[in-house]
Amino acid sequence: MREAPFDERGSRIRWTETAGGGPARVYVHGLGAASTVYHAHIAARPELVGRRTLFVDLPGHGISDRPADFGYTLEEHADALAATLDAARVSGAQIVGHSMGGAVAIVLAHRRGDLVSRLVVTEGNLDPSPPIGAGSRRIASYEEEAYVSGGGHARVLEQVGPSWAATMRLTDPLALHRSATGLVRGTEPTMREMLTALTIDRVYLQGALSGELPGRDGLVSAGVQVVDVPGAGHNVMFDNPEAFAAALQG
Repeated sequence: MREAPFDERGSRIRWTETAGGGPARVYVHGLGAASTVYHAHIAARPELVGRRTLFVDLPGHGISDRPADFGYTLEEHADALAATLDAARVSGAQIVGHSMGGAVAIVLAHRRGDLVSRLVVTEGNLDPSPPIGAGSRRIASYEEEAYVSGGGHARVLEQVGPSWAATMRLTDPLALHRSATGLVRGTEPTMREMLTALTIDRVYLQGALSGELPGRDGLVSAGVQVVDVPGAGHNVMFDNPEAFAAALQG
């Protein structure tokens, strides 16, 4: 396990990694998740081994620190991810971001283009105010105190099902609420606008079971390769790992 400071108080973002050649491949998890849980089985596939690989847990999640005075906005998560890559001496990486991690990866590529050579976004948040059924909207519907100490976190854990709850329990409730609120608020420019303006190789994976991707034509027109993954929902890496690995291979 490795670590790097990500705020002025010295709070630590942590990651695990496997040795190999470059450019490095960096996995970034979604809201209330952890990178190894969602991606270690993908990185171990024969067609993907041999590359230096980092599994990063964002602030407040997994094994990383969870300071109470941190904002947990998408921009702050992206800056913490940049601190990870700087400390690991990684540049020109392939960043693989799922859900909220996809949004964070887009912001990172927008702010620190030197760190990213290829972007693979799996059902990432591209716009503010996600659909009403989205987990981030459910969490952000609570006031912060009501969620953290008023029973909101426990109620959400009961509602989301055992798989997501398993990693959500590893996330600090305050960090989870602020991260969800940041997703609902979005960025300026929006994540979609950042993604379409980038000139690096960009892939967007959409699970076919999730329905049509809003704004698909605009993404394609901007040079984003949009891949519909058959038999997959939001968690493409679990539902169709073969297709997911193929997308990473390019």
